[in-house]
Amino acid sequence: MQFPQDTASAEQTEKRSLPQPRLAVALIPVAVTVAIFVGGIGILEFPAELMLICAAIAFTVFSACHGVGLEQVLADMGEKIKRALPGILILLSIGMLIGTWMIAGTVPLMVDYGLELINPSYLYVLSFAVTAIVATFTGTSWGAAGTVGVALMGVAATMDVSLAITAGAVVSGAYFGDKLSPLSDTTNVSSLAAGANIYEHIRHMLYTAVPSSVLAIVVFLLAGLSIHAGSVDLGVIDGTVAELRDLFALNPVLLLPPAVVLVGSAMRKPPLIVLFLSSVTAAALAVLVQGFSVADTLDAAVTGFTTDMLPGDVSAPLTELLNRGGLHSMYSSAFFVFCAFFFAAALENSGVLRLLIGKLIDKLRSTGSLVLATLLSGFTVINGTSNALVTYFLINDLYGEAFKKRNLHPTNLSRSMEDSVTLTEVLMPWTVSGAFIAGTLGVANFDFLPWAVFCWSGIVFSALLAYLSPVTRDFGIRRLEPERRGEPAES
Repeated sequence: MQFPQDTASAEQTEKRSLPQPRLAVALIPVAVTVAIFVGGIGILEFPAELMLICAAIAFTVFSACHGVGLEQVLADMGEKIKRALPGILILLSIGMLIGTWMIAGTVPLMVDYGLELINPSYLYVLSFAVTAIVATFTGTSWGAAGTVGVALMGVAATMDVSLAITAGAVVSGAYFGDKLSPLSDTTNVSSLAAGANIYEHIRHMLYTAVPSSVLAIVVFLLAGLSIHAGSVDLGVIDGTVAELRDLFALNPVLLLPPAVVLVGSAMRKPPLIVLFLSSVTAAALAVLVQGFSVADTLDAAVTGFTTDMLPGDVSAPLTELLNRGGLHSMYSSAFFVFCAFFFAAALENSGVLRLLIGKLIDKLRSTGSLVLATLLSGFTVINGTSNALVTYFLINDLYGEAFKKRNLHPTNLSRSMEDSVTLTEVLMPWTVSGAFIAGTLGVANFDFLPWAVFCWSGIVFSALLAYLSPVTRDFGIRRLEPERRGEPAES
């Protein structure tokens, strides 16, 4: 009788014993996949899920022609989903969390606090800080840029100061939150793709996020020295603050839900339980403090919060920020994960990666060269696909095993993907994020690019940490624990 691990081992041995395809033949499914991703997703803007399935089918057919049937591809896909199931459940829980935080008034409170910090003498640095706060507590760079970001651009226009620098500060802050917020879909999916715990992933990103933030703050402080406080019309900011206070009863008790997340994370409690308790706390506040009905609160948790639940009319910018959340909002992301695992299983069984990338990875002798190759690959792929979720799983397929072989923890890979994919997509005008942000803020990408310090410096600090690791004794680089390498742990 064979145990499951013996069966898996036999299957891996069987796949390794299969003849590798010739290089010229292996390039066929690669060319098809590039055409699907660049043409279908990047140019024609077809649904990424459908394009991913098409690419997976191409590699499945190729695998079948070389002795690996559909049954094996689906079996490997099932194993990947099994290992990722906790992460998928967390992804769904994030939707419920956002919906309940919205209806409780927790997110509006954070927006209110952020806008109250505005001081004309420090417009640039406060634009970074305020947008970062809002993005961290909402988990959306687009929402933060489209609400407080637009308001800040209005203030900058009124003060007749540089719109390019203000936009760079807004973008930097928005993507600070998008990178470090446990509510962000990119943060969740990048850690899921690499097989890293979400909280460990966020903590590890601080090694590059902190120096990037310090550099950004210094740049924005120096750039703001030329701004002088005067008679400035802050009506845009004051109007947003007044509207929020009319719609919600804002008081510090609404910070209890994020406090639950922070305490639970510090105590290293299971993320799924922590997120559920935070959602329950927010739901109670929605009923007790905001006066919403139980039915509306449950609707916000499942289908998402909408401003239709509020009395009176709500302005378009606030509607854009507040209408979000709910379990249903994460269904597409969860389905995308299934599609990505189908593609990953087909790609793995085709043997193409082992042929094309094997020799390259063998030449990456140092931690620095491996991380740099990962960063450059992530930047290249995101510019071709304009879809971060596709890019995460593809980069993991390319470099995941190489990181393990070099005793590097998955958080090193997930951080490299965030620094090269999440942060740089917005800088290019031909990507979806780049087009949205440029259109929303009214500043061309290449105009605000030099000032989006947080976004481009992350990839620099990530590479520096890796190359300097032999000198710094692996500062900022995490190694696998002995038990993860299959060795006995030290007592």
